[in-house]
Amino acid sequence: MAVVLVTGGAGYIGSHACKALKTAGHLPVTFDNFVTGWRDAVKFGPLEEGDLTDRARLDAVFAKHRPDAVMHFAALSQVGEAMQEPGRYWHNNVSGSLTLIQAAVAAGCTRFVFSSTCATYGEQDNVMLDEDSAQLPVNAYGSSKRAIEEILRDFEAAHGLRHVIFRYFNVAGADPEGEIGEHHRPETHLIPVMLEAIDGQRPALTIHGTDYDTPDGTCIRDYVHVCDLVDAHLLGLDRLLAGAPSRVYNLGSGTGFSVREVIEQSRVVTNREVPYSEGPRRPGDCTRLVSGSTRALAELGWVPHRSTLAQMIANAWHWHQTGHYDR
Repeated sequence: MAVVLVTGGAGYIGSHACKALKTAGHLPVTFDNFVTGWRDAVKFGPLEEGDLTDRARLDAVFAKHRPDAVMHFAALSQVGEAMQEPGRYWHNNVSGSLTLIQAAVAAGCTRFVFSSTCATYGEQDNVMLDEDSAQLPVNAYGSSKRAIEEILRDFEAAHGLRHVIFRYFNVAGADPEGEIGEHHRPETHLIPVMLEAIDGQRPALTIHGTDYDTPDGTCIRDYVHVCDLVDAHLLGLDRLLAGAPSRVYNLGSGTGFSVREVIEQSRVVTNREVPYSEGPRRPGDCTRLVSGSTRALAELGWVPHRSTLAQMIANAWHWHQTGHYDR
């Protein structure tokens, strides 16, 4: 059994990681400040409340639990907000991560699994992205994640901090058992926004752009089931526990779906019509953003077997109908 400090363990992906860690026989220790996380999502191990910029609090948590590894999910992640408030993203994401990394090294915890993003690649339109693609972020969110990747490399050279970096594509779905799920305030992700529109909890979904160079005119994205995603994190953890060197992996299904395809599949899964309107393109939206990598399969044996559009929407719909969080 490994003790794993899970930053952002009360959030969407972090809570699913905590459940997977517990199921695998590990002890997840959630560290969260509840700015975006939910107390009801902390069900699978101890909770330590605190902020990543508070070094003394982190030192106390490392001394108390003596974790074998860190899984670092905690971050601000709204692209629109990052465009408007870059300073907040650099302070929270980069300064907080640096403080966490320094605390981990000081405590002798030198295994680190990091939640990065395909946003580090920027607007490379119609390119199948792999781990060697140029990192050209176009906003403070992607830039902050790229900076943290560079910090990890520097701390490996100086202090032996071995790490696995996962660059996510679009994460979707929910725990199939309905214990935890996706819930943001405000909600900006396509599938939950669409389900809220189906259920009458918000106005009609807006399709942002219908004149892209795609078969149906809407942009295409690579979706990966959140449970497949956290499976990769456990495989990355196993890699570090076995003494393997640091590595970077893209996490995507390798298959792209257009906005209209997502809408149609939602209609099939829910047996309800999706109310939507058509609007102009948003600045910075790429035509196609799909992972072209098989490195995670080749080196970790990772297969995203839940990442069919039908299953991701079905699990999200089940959570939407039955699950909720109260702060």
